[in-house]
Amino acid sequence: MRRVVVTGMGVISPLGVGLDATWDGLIAGRSGIGPVTFFDASALPSRMAGEVPEFDASQFMDRKLARRCDRFTQFAMATTEEALQQAKLTVDHSFSERVGVIIGSGIGGLNTLMDQFSVLFQKGPERISPFFVTMMITDLAAGQISIRYGFKGPNFAISSACATGAHAIGESYEIIRRGDADVMIAGGSEAPVTLIAMAAFGNMHALSRRNDDPVHASRPFDAQRDGFVLSEGAGAVVLEAEEFALARGAHILAEVAGYAATSDAHHVTEPAANGEGAARAMRLALAKARIDPSAVQYINAHGTATPAGDPAETAAVKSLFGEAAYRIPVSSTKGATGHMLGAGGTTESIFCIKAMESGMVPPTINYEFPDPQCDLDIVPNVARNVGPMDVTMSNSFGFGGHNVALVFRRYQPPA
Repeated sequence: MRRVVVTGMGVISPLGVGLDATWDGLIAGRSGIGPVTFFDASALPSRMAGEVPEFDASQFMDRKLARRCDRFTQFAMATTEEALQQAKLTVDHSFSERVGVIIGSGIGGLNTLMDQFSVLFQKGPERISPFFVTMMITDLAAGQISIRYGFKGPNFAISSACATGAHAIGESYEIIRRGDADVMIAGGSEAPVTLIAMAAFGNMHALSRRNDDPVHASRPFDAQRDGFVLSEGAGAVVLEAEEFALARGAHILAEVAGYAATSDAHHVTEPAANGEGAARAMRLALAKARIDPSAVQYINAHGTATPAGDPAETAAVKSLFGEAAYRIPVSSTKGATGHMLGAGGTTESIFCIKAMESGMVPPTINYEFPDPQCDLDIVPNVARNVGPMDVTMSNSFGFGGHNVALVFRRYQPPA
């Protein structure tokens, strides 16, 4: 099996457009959460969200194409462009068939769906846009990227709720390992801040209702957490077979060392007792990477700030790492970004790589009240300079019982 490396990364989040803006905001302990501005949210139980500031799709694509793409596709194309630029990767006909794309989304073109239902009911079926289907369906982010750059390898979408972005990286890793592609663009994108999504999640009692204090509403692992904050954003990475990256002189950012996916087979929204499925995913990912748990130096937790989810993840980490669990920094960046659903697994994997690169562990902000059920070292409120790191892990879990663990390692060239 071939080694798989990361050569490019792109991020859009409520902290800013671009990886640098997002990472700087994370390390500064800044929140990207505020009152909803996209629509009138006054009737909703939760009236705050993580909206991407000042995003202009025309900076990343032709205006005509932008009008024919849902916002989640626009995000995906923008982050892919950033990742490709960092990777310094230009694809020509000589190897375009060896480059693939997996960009997923938990929901897809929800903005388009909302708009077109309004058209249907107010103006009639003859006024429905002929671009409705190609704007809405989840696979069109990957499809549009493939068309734009001429990537002719494996091309599809994954949709596994909040585990989507992590699954996209993991399955792209497997495609390269087994030799079906030399390069994969992998990621997740989400634009769910809509009236219907916020009403639905709010009525499930999944969202925080701390409307009087949006900046401090997303409170992973805090005893007074009351749900997640819905956010939009995207992430993309360029993955390459090691030998391909070396042959073209690419700067390698990290190695994808291990990936595992499991299912709780338990409940549509609640995690399995004691995080059993999550622990299994972490254990399998480390085994595939041939890395002992004691080598892990940072875990980016799924940590959504829900009453049930955070204790379950804490229990999962303890069950795998034992007493060593208390010595590993385990932070949730969702305190700052909110929950970007299908994009979270990709962006948080990128944060793991940035942590290794910089020696800085991003904090879990808004942590004020300790919860004895969540007693790990969650790096409260302030980023921590821990120095060089060689192994990090990202956890992602989704409605339906999906669990994904990804292990990243500092790249060491072959002897």
